[in-house]
Amino acid sequence: MKVLVVLCFLLCSASAEATIFASVRDTDGRSLRPGHEYYILPLFRGRGGGLTLAANSNESSFACPLAVAQARSEVDSGLPVIFSPAPEGSEFVKMSTDLNVRFSAATICVQSTVWQLGDVDASTGRRYVISGGVEGNPSAGTASNWFKIERYGERDYKLVHCPSVCQVCKVVCGDVGVFVEGGKRWLGLDGDPFPVIFKNAHAGTGN
Repeated sequence: MKVLVVLCFLLCSASAEATIFASVRDTDGRSLRPGHEYYILPLFRGRGGGLTLAANSNESSFACPLAVAQARSEVDSGLPVIFSPAPEGSEFVKMSTDLNVRFSAATICVQSTVWQLGDVDASTGRRYVISGGVEGNPSAGTASNWFKIERYGERDYKLVHCPSVCQVCKVVCGDVGVFVEGGKRWLGLDGDPFPVIFKNAHAGTGN
């Protein structure tokens, strides 16, 4: 009896681990690949479109760094992103794995379009997702630049910030949610999760 209990425990543990580190799938059921372009879209329709960049200040339309925001229109797919997991050389993008997220786009700001978690905003007390992060080099100095994709429900996904690239660092963890402020939909930490799906930006082109 004890042997059966131990065997069941081992099998269940292996199954749970396999689920946690399973490949993330796009809307066509294909595994996401590093270096490929994807749109991050909301799971629920009628609540805005895909993700894009927007000025994070009401005083200027050219404020840098630009913040990550959700497009207002649900027919707007936003900007494509590229995922870069740590460590380098991964064949697929897997759940619960640290990764950089970079918009595949040019901006007026002289900085990268890699996502990072910004400092606490003095007016709202929230931490928003902004551009200007550093790609690669997993370490204490880049901890704010790493995000993860986790399961939302049985088949869908959510974005989280809880980097494990530095085992001795005190990091901030939480779900990435959407906050409606100043007529725009900003991505930031905590609040309700933002359930998402991933669409191949070149679906139907053979890429």
